[in-house]
Amino acid sequence: MIVGVGTDLCDVRRIEAAWQRHGARLAQRILGPHELVLWTQRSARWPARGLRFLASRFAGKEAFAKAVGLGLRAPMSWRACQIVPAASGQPTVLLDGPLRAWFEQRRWRAHISLSDEGDHALAFVVVETQPEDPACTLR
Repeated sequence: MIVGVGTDLCDVRRIEAAWQRHGARLAQRILGPHELVLWTQRSARWPARGLRFLASRFAGKEAFAKAVGLGLRAPMSWRACQIVPAASGQPTVLLDGPLRAWFEQRRWRAHISLSDEGDHALAFVVVETQPEDPACTLR
């Protein structure tokens, strides 16, 4: 059963303006440790791609916060929610600390889709309850 849906559209120019003011501190504030590694790699190859990565993760976290109904208040925080690729490349939500415990206690599962084009990054999140049947295999 779906328990929440969230979406967010982020203007990459807004992230770029914040980057001009704060530099790497902006990424360190928004991204978790796994995301920071990916962001560093992408930024080194193509700085504009690094900004889009940062904007898509910002949008993803906003969409997730909306889908779970917390907004950006505890236990939700920027760094406790990471969006990392699965082996297939599909974006997945990785939670840490109290947010992870809060989310798992509810037996929820999150699905996320990210996209960026030009000056915009878009994220869409659906949160559902996990089946109670222990024979069901969930990733």
